[in-house]
Amino acid sequence: MEIGLGLDTSLGMTFEDQVTLSREAAELGYTSLWTPEGVGVDSFQLSLMRWQATCDVVPGGLTTGISVSNVAYRGPAAFAISAGTLGAITGGRFILGIGSGRTYNAAARESVGLGGGSALTIMREYLQTTRALLAGETVDFAGEAVTLRGVQLAIHPPPRTPVYVAALGPEMLRIAGECADGAALNWCSAEQVAWSRARIAEGAERAGRDPVAVRMAEYIRVCVDDDVAVARQGLVRATMGYALGQSVPTARDRRFGYRAHFERMGFAPQLAELDDMRTRGAAGDELIDAFPDEILNAVGYFGPAEGAADAFARLSEGLDTAVVRVVAARPGLDSVRAVMRACRSERIAAGA
Repeated sequence: MEIGLGLDTSLGMTFEDQVTLSREAAELGYTSLWTPEGVGVDSFQLSLMRWQATCDVVPGGLTTGISVSNVAYRGPAAFAISAGTLGAITGGRFILGIGSGRTYNAAARESVGLGGGSALTIMREYLQTTRALLAGETVDFAGEAVTLRGVQLAIHPPPRTPVYVAALGPEMLRIAGECADGAALNWCSAEQVAWSRARIAEGAERAGRDPVAVRMAEYIRVCVDDDVAVARQGLVRATMGYALGQSVPTARDRRFGYRAHFERMGFAPQLAELDDMRTRGAAGDELIDAFPDEILNAVGYFGPAEGAADAFARLSEGLDTAVVRVVAARPGLDSVRAVMRACRSERIAAGA
């Protein structure tokens, strides 16, 4: 298993900080650097900057990856152009991760002019066409969400950049097995990782692919501080928006996205209690105090640095790439570096 490092905008890093931390990650033995992408800094350029920084430490540089970029903001050709260019520059050390975001919601699709089709259809079509372009094929495709007529990527030789898909639910995991180079997981218990692997295998088998060829990567959040209460608060703040959603969900909302994911892991009763608190007008601090440690310990780690490696090893079992997603307990880079040191590969290996 490879150990990657995930750094995101919540950490308040300058571009200079990105370069410095990338070098330090390489020095600590991390094998890859990952970033999510929202409507902000272009993560392809950020990935290139990080890769260049690590070339000073590791010959050829570390692999960089985007996990993930929302398909609402780019078409397959745009993904292939950017990912293929970065793959060519880095000598194949780049992984593109794409995700559906809120495309299961018709209003969200309409807000960005995305075509019809379910989220599953959209992701299948994006995977098929983006991977074909990156393989150097001329693509003629007319689907519900994607139409390409005689499009070929003018990069020679073809960059063949791996494409991962963000997958949580059973059918999206099967699509990963069927159509992607890998699955990008998020917020999984150890049991959910094993369950996800089985669904990926089902998709691979129905497409006649070897399930072993489909890689599985996951962000695992870690927040360390000698003050356990401070570390806990940091992890709750990172977790709560995913598990609960921004507002009390309708019955339909609970069937999709992260809320459905957390309920599949058995946390529906606990989340329902928090929803009741929100309905009664509970303040944010009250929700943080009431958020169950059971959920936090199932999907991440908070506490002193010396406990992080063992917890990370337990949560990463069954993955091909386990990514330490840094959650800072306090403002500034000291908290970021504390997580990086606590979960460096030699500590994970010693605890495994």
